[in-house]
Amino acid sequence: MIDSNAALTASDLIQQLILRPGPTLSQVVGPALKAYVMGHGGFSEAGYHALVAFLCANAMAGFVTVTALVLTLAERKVAAFFQNRKGPNRVGPWGLLQPIADVLKLLQKEDIVPRAADKPVFLLAPFVGMIATYMVLAIIPFDKGLAVTDLNIGVLYITAVSGLGVLSILMAGWSSANKYSMLGGLRSAAQIVSYELSPALVVLSVVLFTGTLSVQAIVEKQGQGWNLWAMGPMGVVGLLIYLVAGTAEINRAPFDLPEAESELVAGYHTEYSGMRFSMFQLAEFMNMFIIAALTATLFLGGWQPLAIAGHRLLETVGPDPLDPAKTVVLFAIPGYVYFFVKTALVVFVIMWFRWTFPRVRVDQLMKLEWKILLPLSFVNLIAVALWAAAGFGK
Repeated sequence: MIDSNAALTASDLIQQLILRPGPTLSQVVGPALKAYVMGHGGFSEAGYHALVAFLCANAMAGFVTVTALVLTLAERKVAAFFQNRKGPNRVGPWGLLQPIADVLKLLQKEDIVPRAADKPVFLLAPFVGMIATYMVLAIIPFDKGLAVTDLNIGVLYITAVSGLGVLSILMAGWSSANKYSMLGGLRSAAQIVSYELSPALVVLSVVLFTGTLSVQAIVEKQGQGWNLWAMGPMGVVGLLIYLVAGTAEINRAPFDLPEAESELVAGYHTEYSGMRFSMFQLAEFMNMFIIAALTATLFLGGWQPLAIAGHRLLETVGPDPLDPAKTVVLFAIPGYVYFFVKTALVVFVIMWFRWTFPRVRVDQLMKLEWKILLPLSFVNLIAVALWAAAGFGK
């Protein structure tokens, strides 16, 4: 774990993704690669760190782009399934190249800035939303050690950074000089600020139960049993609250009031076109992935296999062939496979919400949070505290 108080450079933190995906690889691959790059490539120490930062930044950008493209296609296929349609099936085999066609189309669109808009704020707003997305992705563990960094205050970091998304929407709505955009931005501010409370209390209950703020440590503590059932009934309640409130926080239907097309044309991004519009869509799909990934991490064991009563399923343990006195894991599915499968299942549920429930009214949205989810979150937090104090689920 990285000490948040240590004086580390940005490249020291960012090289975690490439050079420290696990304890063994970090000890073997990292020093070897560093020696090769500095010895044969003629790089200095500063040049080596700059190269690592460059490679890691491009790796994250590639991951975000590919994930968003896959999610856009999945959204259309899921929508078609629920509406008894075929979905995209013209571009490429089974319509798999439809996202590529969408990108090419958006690249050809004219980038329009309204004459009365506050141009610097208008142009900056999409980038702020993407920056918030990248900052949260930085500490999500895809496997044991496979994360950009593991802050010992990771949960607090996520809670703080996730609020930057509303800033992007407010900037877009206010700077567009459009009443529909302004109303969408104001709705989003009220909605996101309100729906940050319940998820924060649910995450606090997980921290209280596991005794750590490190996201990686929370996953490791679920090796003998996921929080979903280790926390008793409160685990199920917490997961449901987090999933519903998280869906509302990222403005997904049936909580997509900031961009309600029947009322506000397109809400806060009405005046955006081309690639700037696509950046808002990219951030929305990646925020859905982040909510699903955090749900899997906090309640479904993250990269851990299914474990019931201390027994880890789909994992073979036996004597070490080189040293029979030691017991080692002989076969195990890679942790990142578990992580992405769990995340994909939660993403499917979020998409299921969108194509099943009608959009709620503003008063219903606020009532759900302040009169139902928030009180329930407080009760659940107290119940988890009593559950942990009694020694259950340990």
